[in-house]
Amino acid sequence: MIELADDTHTNGLVKVEDLKTYFPVRKGLFGRVRGHLKAVDGVSFTIQAGRTLGLVGESGCGKTTTGRTLLRLIRATAGRVLFDGREVFSLSRRELRRLRRDMQIIFQDPFGSLNPRMTIGSLIGEPLQVHEGTRGRLLRRRVGELLETVGLSPHYAGRYPHEFSGGQRQRIGIARALALHPKFIVCDEPVSALDVSIQSQIINLLADLQREFHLTYLFIAHDLAVVEHISDYVAVMYLGRIVEYASSDELYQNPRHPYTMALLSAIPRPEPNRNRRRIELPGEVPSCLHPPAGCPYHPRCHMAVERCGRDLPTLTPKADRIDHLAACWVTT
Repeated sequence: MIELADDTHTNGLVKVEDLKTYFPVRKGLFGRVRGHLKAVDGVSFTIQAGRTLGLVGESGCGKTTTGRTLLRLIRATAGRVLFDGREVFSLSRRELRRLRRDMQIIFQDPFGSLNPRMTIGSLIGEPLQVHEGTRGRLLRRRVGELLETVGLSPHYAGRYPHEFSGGQRQRIGIARALALHPKFIVCDEPVSALDVSIQSQIINLLADLQREFHLTYLFIAHDLAVVEHISDYVAVMYLGRIVEYASSDELYQNPRHPYTMALLSAIPRPEPNRNRRRIELPGEVPSCLHPPAGCPYHPRCHMAVERCGRDLPTLTPKADRIDHLAACWVTT
């Protein structure tokens, strides 16, 4: 196993080692297990404090499952997750409750993640009440400060989620995630449900909050263009595995995996006179229940050779860049 770290340090705030999350597939009258869907199949990475790792891939590749598993919102099948030196999967319920203060999540759907029967002030203040016992005037002041931090008026505290736009609801979700002063936030496609004009505002807000509060992000997205400006490092995921990993600048300038090349070729660029070849991705993403033999990407790959359908490639460092890795028999 090659450890993915975002610099030369061996320790980071978040360290994921060979993480696997399999879901049993049951069939028949008695619901017997007939197989396992391998949503996450041996993922490893390290995120240093104050940095952002972008996790990118098509829908169904396992990136959201990865984020939720490391927070223990989904049970892991195997592997380890260390947060600030503590093993997350071995913590008791009481210890995990204390750890929740430091590890938060921003969900993809800004409306579905907010209880429509609660006011915005109650939604944001609930973590403060549960974990700190904050009440009364102090609670109202803290909620107002959090709303101002994300660019909303404190007077909105008495309103309900349906009274806000999608971008405003996502700001409310961010305020709730910030309530307990976390160190690490999983941003689970926080802009994919928003208009393009609003996406940049939310990304800029997250970047400003990171600098102000020294936050660490795992930024999950299906679009490489979205993570280009916020991520320090990018991991490209395909069918439960990381197929390429590099610093943001290196990956966008010198992609090595054919899947990354195809994703980058689909990004619209404001250069109409420049000839850019679009790499088509034929077919659909294979099933995690019955993945292809060899490299999981080879049935759709425009560079595949005979060995790709036979042997599974591992992440291999580039000769002149040890922090740029790709799982490909052709380009390494």
